[in-house]
Amino acid sequence: MTASTGYLNQDEVSNLRDLGKFNGNGSTQKANLRLVAPQGQIQVHMTSYRGSFPIVLSEALRSAGLGSEVLIAQFLKGGVEQGVTKAIKLCGKLSWIRPNLPYSLGHKTIAKDPESEEFLEAKDAIREIWQICKDRLLRKTIQKLILDEIGLAIQLGLLEEEELISTLEDRLSSIDVILTGPSIPPKVIAMADQVTELRCSK
Repeated sequence: MTASTGYLNQDEVSNLRDLGKFNGNGSTQKANLRLVAPQGQIQVHMTSYRGSFPIVLSEALRSAGLGSEVLIAQFLKGGVEQGVTKAIKLCGKLSWIRPNLPYSLGHKTIAKDPESEEFLEAKDAIREIWQICKDRLLRKTIQKLILDEIGLAIQLGLLEEEELISTLEDRLSSIDVILTGPSIPPKVIAMADQVTELRCSK
């Protein structure tokens, strides 16, 4: 049975005409569909303390479970001598990397002398993690990237703020990037599509 305008109220007829699907004589015609590219976001989860990471982990696991390629980079969490060659794999699609250091920064205070052996060791290990993140962002091989405590890494002089900003600007616009932890640079916060501030309630 062919539908007629008698079966449609005026609002429905108007909507169909607006969509270009209704030709006015009671029949419909095939609409032209246009694919819309996914739009990624820069999200910031700010804290005045360390410990915001578990909130973001569930989102990363959910994305990986739904088929997205996800990379988690914890810049200051060493202690397991992991490095980029020993990434943990979860859900088949999630990679989790930490610097190849025998300690976690924050639990151990490193020498602030940028020429000291200890500082250079930490910087090399953290830059190795950053280089993986940067390469995967620019080569478009991931859909979601979590940068945990990257603000602290910049504050400690282990990474460069301007390099982070330029990489975020040059990334494929469909990739989600989530930055967590204290000391996120104000310029990065200004770039964010969403900013969440976590506070202690006690």
